[in-house]
Amino acid sequence: MAETIADFLVDFALKTRFEDLPAGVIVEARRRLVDALGCAAGALHEPAPQFARKAALAIGSNSAAVIGGGRASADWAAFANGVHIRYLDCNDTYLSLEPAHPSDNWAAIMAVGELVGANGADWITAAAIAYEVQCRLCDAVSIRARGWDHTTNGSLSTSLAAAKLLGLDRAQTMHALGIAGTTGTALRLTRAGELSMWKGCAFAHAARNGVFAALLAREGMTGPAPLFEGDMGFFQQVSGKFHLPKLGGPTDADWMLPKTSIKFVPAEYHSQSAIAVAFNLRKKIGDPKRIKELEIATFKTAVEIIGQDPEKWAPQTRETADHSLPYCTAVALLDGDVSAAQFTPERMADPYLRDLVARTKIVEDPALTAGYPAGIPNRVSVTLDDGSVLVEEMAFPPGHDKNPLDDAGLAIKFHGLVDPELGKSRADEIWARVMRLETDARPHEVIGLLTK
Repeated sequence: MAETIADFLVDFALKTRFEDLPAGVIVEARRRLVDALGCAAGALHEPAPQFARKAALAIGSNSAAVIGGGRASADWAAFANGVHIRYLDCNDTYLSLEPAHPSDNWAAIMAVGELVGANGADWITAAAIAYEVQCRLCDAVSIRARGWDHTTNGSLSTSLAAAKLLGLDRAQTMHALGIAGTTGTALRLTRAGELSMWKGCAFAHAARNGVFAALLAREGMTGPAPLFEGDMGFFQQVSGKFHLPKLGGPTDADWMLPKTSIKFVPAEYHSQSAIAVAFNLRKKIGDPKRIKELEIATFKTAVEIIGQDPEKWAPQTRETADHSLPYCTAVALLDGDVSAAQFTPERMADPYLRDLVARTKIVEDPALTAGYPAGIPNRVSVTLDDGSVLVEEMAFPPGHDKNPLDDAGLAIKFHGLVDPELGKSRADEIWARVMRLETDARPHEVIGLLTK
């Protein structure tokens, strides 16, 4: 065991080589990247990604491509591209003591990768490191319980991925981690109450911070240490003490990247099984206006994150609506779909939908709480106008690592996001390019395809 947590993380990042990655990690890295790019393309028309892109392009650097067109400094490209990937709340997920959306790390990897001319194998290696670090931190401790946002872990994972791509030595990598870790703490206010645009931007900021820290370390900047164990350090101020038993290994089962889950609809992950159940129940109901009452039995974490704030019953923003268990379930029952169309101001304002959301009850079921985070168990009960009750429960929605999307299912999601924005021909080109990522000498060129 390394002397400190930082030693452990840095040694892992430095020793990890593409040649040692199991085949399943490589395959799933491709799939996570194509999914992330699909999410990014689907967000091209959204206001926050456009604002982020405009701010990045104003910097005037030429280091890295920005999704949607133009170029910026590597750290600002990481931010803008990260906003695109995350904004629809449709990219991959990992659930443990702390939740995460690990494909957020790709924004830093793409920006620094282009800066240094990295090949696709280098991208995959950096992604394996970033996913491993972020997910293992999620397994180790809940910082949400202490008032911090999960994106705090993203500054750590992206700084290590960036350091790996930049070829930093051990001392430089340690300094990058120290800089990123002391500057990247984010308040959980980001995901409390009425949610703002920043909900979809917070990890992008962490990615920018991780890249910025690594670039500074490359030039000789030193960072605070020991990051975790030191007086006023991460343990004391953010997380409390924790232990990381292992990172990586010789088999697919040793790595966290394949254990992440792909969303099948753009909504907060804890609602995915309730949405899937709503789709199933809708087929049995016929006319959804027959619904008299709606009850969702769920687990404690879902209540805390998407089922207790008053704003979740009358969402005023897209960000609040896609983080509302009652709204997402109700709109799935009424529309038979959860996509961008379900989060427009006009749809959210519909009187009948708002009334159904108001008639939706959320209850915590201890038995369902016991089933988390191994699954995300939700049980939906619909009372109809004739007094009959339809009930269905699900723990593993489509895309969960225990119910994974195959390539055909992933392609349906991908084309549903990309085709309306860029057309099927361009979507096919992006898909084909990413699916040969490990042999691609110039993977950054795919970013240029995500431009109208």
